[in-house]
Amino acid sequence: MNDELVNRIESNPKYKELVSKRNGLGIKLGIFVLVMFYAYILVIAFNKELLSAKIGDGVTTIAFPIALAILVISFLTTLIYVKKANTEFEDLTNQIKKDVKDLL
Repeated sequence: MNDELVNRIESNPKYKELVSKRNGLGIKLGIFVLVMFYAYILVIAFNKELLSAKIGDGVTTIAFPIALAILVISFLTTLIYVKKANTEFEDLTNQIKKDVKDLL
């Protein structure tokens, strides 16, 4: 890529909007998943009794469904990001391409 094209893309307000929205969403979702995961690990480390409580008469503890929920929620946050990337972020990217192409 030549420097002029890079400068045109980087100076486009839609590019700045795209970068801002994409980074903002990624950081928010990432922090959410990390807080959830590390909270679970901290409970394991400091309050084992809470997660070792048995469910019903079997051997399954409360830790298993909580861990499963963390995995499902992590998967859902990934789906949220992918949906945004394939709709809003993709639309902004196409608008940027069109704007830059019109300038060339």
